[in-house]
Amino acid sequence: MTWTAEQDHQNMMDQLGIKALRPGPNGNENAPDHANYDESKANPYPNLPDPLVLKSGKKVTTAEMWWNERRPEIVEDFEREVYGRLPKTTPSVNWEVTSTTKETSGDVPVITKKLVGHVDNSSYPLITVDIQMTLTTPANAPGPLPVMIDFGFDPAFMREIRARMEARGMKFPPPGPGEPGGPGPSWQQQLVADGWGYAVLIPTSVQADNGAGLTKGIIGLCNKGQPRKPDDWGSLRAWAWAASRALDYFETDKSLDAKHVGIEGVSRYGKAALVTMAFDTRFAMVLVGSSGEGGAKLSRHVFGEAVENLTGTGEYHWMAGNFLKYGASDATFGSMNAGDLPVDAHELIALCAPRLTFISYGVPEKGDAKWLDQQGSFMATVAAGPVFRLLGAKDLGVSDDYRTAKMPPVNDGLLDGQLAWRQDDGGHTDGPNWPYFIAWADKFINHKPPPPTAAATSQ
Repeated sequence: MTWTAEQDHQNMMDQLGIKALRPGPNGNENAPDHANYDESKANPYPNLPDPLVLKSGKKVTTAEMWWNERRPEIVEDFEREVYGRLPKTTPSVNWEVTSTTKETSGDVPVITKKLVGHVDNSSYPLITVDIQMTLTTPANAPGPLPVMIDFGFDPAFMREIRARMEARGMKFPPPGPGEPGGPGPSWQQQLVADGWGYAVLIPTSVQADNGAGLTKGIIGLCNKGQPRKPDDWGSLRAWAWAASRALDYFETDKSLDAKHVGIEGVSRYGKAALVTMAFDTRFAMVLVGSSGEGGAKLSRHVFGEAVENLTGTGEYHWMAGNFLKYGASDATFGSMNAGDLPVDAHELIALCAPRLTFISYGVPEKGDAKWLDQQGSFMATVAAGPVFRLLGAKDLGVSDDYRTAKMPPVNDGLLDGQLAWRQDDGGHTDGPNWPYFIAWADKFINHKPPPPTAAATSQ
């Protein structure tokens, strides 16, 4: 099928019997239909699902109960209602190294491999999927290296965006701290100087970031070009699937420490990074940048972007089709809303426990818009804490009451535990938080950076 996003969206509404959806709020504060930015009105659904209470009402008191009983319940709810299920079987991926280049990152000699993950399309040859990724490691680094996978934007796409903005007389935002070309070392330079490797995976090489692409990419390949069913996976889980296939490859490379692989992303890719970490327990750590609604933000905290924005034609493809029910305005589902979701973001974060989970935001003044709801994400991180503690990890170390726990000042991180939070004074980027993330992760995985001159002199 070759449909527009609007046609595919309507098909899903028809499958569900939905006649109409509520429009999402406007991000422009001057618009008459603007989003709520009044904290006193942000909690119409004050009671969150308890991650440590079984559906039977029984309290979860042991790690065994969590892993064997409660965690599967939460996973099932997220798969059925929010992010969708993977097919029972997905195609195999054959990784090919297409080039190997010796270069430098800062003053560190590195080796960069360009990789393509060829997805087996023998079941439906009309669709081809090739996962695009690069892997960079310090040259001659001793011992297996920890690795961070970055969900990156397609360079061609970024050039197109830049050209569009310049054609309209708009300035492309200058790179900030931690970003390539910005002040100080980039996050890539920081990692290799610290003795890490890093990979950049292009999610849109696996699944398009739009509804028109749902009959193509890995989702379309598995569905043989046909539309999704209501509980089929959306783009967020497809991107997460690709990261898992990258980890499969890392497990075959003896130069890499496959037990200490992390995942990172910003904005929509921050959502995808959190989803990756939650569903694939092989990942050891995650840096979740400015993820907002559908990521670390509580849907029940109605501030900025809302569930209704994710059910519209622009973003519904990230989610399972069933998620549209929570934006329905007709009587089919009794006008269900965020308060009817069986799960919320705190439970997505809890699925990462007890592994290293760092939630990162910037400030609205620098472009990390209020739309993202930093407060609602802090509340979710606090509410995930009891699960981390049950599993022997340390949480944020603040009050367990997410409704009253006070968000720390900007640049004052809560980094003592395996669950961490830091809001920096930058914009819509996790660049300023990379130095804090690296030092935090080093501490917990007992990674010792190489001497400052060792990496620079090894060839």
